[in-house]
Amino acid sequence: MKYLIRAKIEVDGTVDKPDIIGAIFGQTEGLFGNEFDLRDLQDKGRIGRIIIDSKQQGGKTIGEIIIPSNLDRVETALVAAMIEFVDKVGPYNARIQTVNIIDARLEKIKKISERAKEILQQWLKEKTVDVKEVLKDIESSIKTAEVVYYGPERLPAGPDVDKSDTIIVVEGRADVINLLRYGYRNVIALEGAKGKIPETIVNLSKQKTVIAFVDGDHAGDLILRELTRNAEVDYVAKAPPGKEVEELTGKEIAKALKNAIPVQTYLQQIEKKEGVEKVEVVQQPQLTTAQATEAQRETSIPEIEGVTTYQVPQKVIDDMKKLSGTLEAVLYDSNWNEVGRVPVKDLVDYIMKLDGSNVYAVVMDGIVTQRVVDTATIKGVKIVIGARVGVISKKPADMVILSYEELIH
Repeated sequence: MKYLIRAKIEVDGTVDKPDIIGAIFGQTEGLFGNEFDLRDLQDKGRIGRIIIDSKQQGGKTIGEIIIPSNLDRVETALVAAMIEFVDKVGPYNARIQTVNIIDARLEKIKKISERAKEILQQWLKEKTVDVKEVLKDIESSIKTAEVVYYGPERLPAGPDVDKSDTIIVVEGRADVINLLRYGYRNVIALEGAKGKIPETIVNLSKQKTVIAFVDGDHAGDLILRELTRNAEVDYVAKAPPGKEVEELTGKEIAKALKNAIPVQTYLQQIEKKEGVEKVEVVQQPQLTTAQATEAQRETSIPEIEGVTTYQVPQKVIDDMKKLSGTLEAVLYDSNWNEVGRVPVKDLVDYIMKLDGSNVYAVVMDGIVTQRVVDTATIKGVKIVIGARVGVISKKPADMVILSYEELIH
């Protein structure tokens, strides 16, 4: 759409959104002939779906009207003026006033321009040559990293693990080599341990101060959780977001270790970030509705005070993989039976039109936005899963919001 008409509305009584839309269509019909009948314009794609964002306040209904327009400037201005002459919604007096008309193309150009500036700044920063780093890289290329193999599991480590009172636990051999390059000799790797922390690490954690130093991604968080459950970790350090320990410069390593936080503080941050929600992926075959209900009773997790446990069946994980690239959303009931499928662009309107609260979860091949979350909250949706999660400033306490990355490994 070329333009967005934004107007505010005030009604001297309590009315619903369909009442307002009906009043707009009804009271503008025939004012300028069939050529400017809003229903016809909408059918022809000249204007978009009318969006009403309203609330009740002190016995009145107030809110905002948004009308996307593909008309030219003059025609768009005429439509904006037409809706201002709607003076009744149901039996109540109403007042509509156009706030502004946004040129969607100009807004897009502004955003593209701002993003181009960010990309250029980042590019210039990355291309800046640090002579000291170049010299260190050249020097390191002719040195052999002093990697030793420690314990019965032969874990990659530095030579001072036994001598030092403090050890740095990293994820893999490449991390050990990088820390050795910058003089950290008391380092030892988990070496890609999956599901089980090496006994050597567990025993060392009982004798020494342990700093867990992991990559700045979701996988790093998962390793930290497993490590803190099985070993006595004292401090937690993380690489900058999106970076791995093996690629950090000496300055970045020193900063990360300097900013290491006590493990209790880290656990509190995770608890605060995730609220009181826990998501468990249940690997199970597809079941009938009756079987699924019975299986849910059999595999239910004992309740922990203040914690809600949600289960995502394997069949839904498989649906997520198939959704990738379709730009569609699938809606499920509480037994994980599909109850609807709709293009992501129409998801908000689709949810708002639903009768009752029979939608338990939404899986979408798109970005989870605040608008999607707000709409899902109104209809009682408990789980929203998207290809990506955008900036959510107001997250409901009883809703789980996840990205594909957190469930598909």
